[in-house]
Amino acid sequence: MEQKEPMTLFGYEKLSAEMHEIKLVERPQVVKAIEEAADLGDLKENAEYHAAKERQSQIDDRISELQDMLGRAQIVDPASLKHARVSFGSTVVLCDIDSDKELTYTIVGGCESNPSTGLISFNSPLARQLLGKEEGDEFKAKLPKGEIEYEVLEVKYQEIVFETN
Repeated sequence: MEQKEPMTLFGYEKLSAEMHEIKLVERPQVVKAIEEAADLGDLKENAEYHAAKERQSQIDDRISELQDMLGRAQIVDPASLKHARVSFGSTVVLCDIDSDKELTYTIVGGCESNPSTGLISFNSPLARQLLGKEEGDEFKAKLPKGEIEYEVLEVKYQEIVFETN
């Protein structure tokens, strides 16, 4: 069974734009570079040819990956969901019980995540353990850096701010 990939419209458009750029700009450029390198002669010792072929392989792998993600995409509007419990698009304020440090995370799609800005993938270890929690819940999160005890201080929806490059 094919697993759906939840994401916001922003994430879907970001992946679609990348696919468009790769297919219509990057791949044709690398095909041209392969042709030009092949015209230089002996392919065994032709570094330009081998580099271009390697780049073509990388591009084809990325196209395949993007097609898979876009094909499984399930566009979710977090504003339309209830956020009494942690769900996709929820912004969650946590308290690390040991350090008394407050942390704020928003749960987004994998292609939209940026942990340094508080956007974590719904597939991340912490997000998977947060789903369904509500304000006041305490839980021990099993994370790669060890077990951390948190209290959920707040669960809310707020407009998600994605960094755009």
